[in-house]
Amino acid sequence: MATKKFSEIFKILKKKYKSDFFIDANTKNPFRILISCILSLRTKDEVTLPATERLFKVAKTPSQLAKLPNKKIEQLIYPTGFYKKKSENIKQISNILIKKYNSKVPKTQNELLSIKGVGLKTANLVLSKAYNIPAICVDTHVHRISNRLGWVKTKTPNETEAELSKILPKKFWRDINYMFVMHGKETCKPRGPKCSRCSILEYCEFGKTQS
Repeated sequence: MATKKFSEIFKILKKKYKSDFFIDANTKNPFRILISCILSLRTKDEVTLPATERLFKVAKTPSQLAKLPNKKIEQLIYPTGFYKKKSENIKQISNILIKKYNSKVPKTQNELLSIKGVGLKTANLVLSKAYNIPAICVDTHVHRISNRLGWVKTKTPNETEAELSKILPKKFWRDINYMFVMHGKETCKPRGPKCSRCSILEYCEFGKTQS
């Protein structure tokens, strides 16, 4: 696919969605971003951000979090989805950071993925948001829209990340997540997509079959 077509699509979306939606957009703290990502899994943004704020008012570092009882973490992050499992993961991740990385969040994808409880989506979001390192964060919105546009023909978000990394110029890697998430929530919905009012309809293989 020609770079020009990518540029045209991102120009349209960037004009429409001017600010980053990220649940904790005002922070560059790598540890807070990492924990926010863990809390956000299968949880709405309006639940995730208050939970993150409650947790970080009590504990701001891996050392402080590792010392908290699981029950206390559960109370602070409730009602995020799977809050009991997330409490265990947060403690585990904190301890790994303390023992292996001197309480610092690593800056490479391989190191992040080596931490149990950290998946590809979370690793790439941390690299992108905390360290300004080009990384493609693929969630369900990015996966769905990339397939509908015809950029990829993939079955899973991880496959989509691998394929996009081959065809998408790096200058777009950090922006694709927030723009596609916003577009997915507002227009390109999983069910009942609003193709007739889509600002990038002319570039969309799926949309052209719906109009």
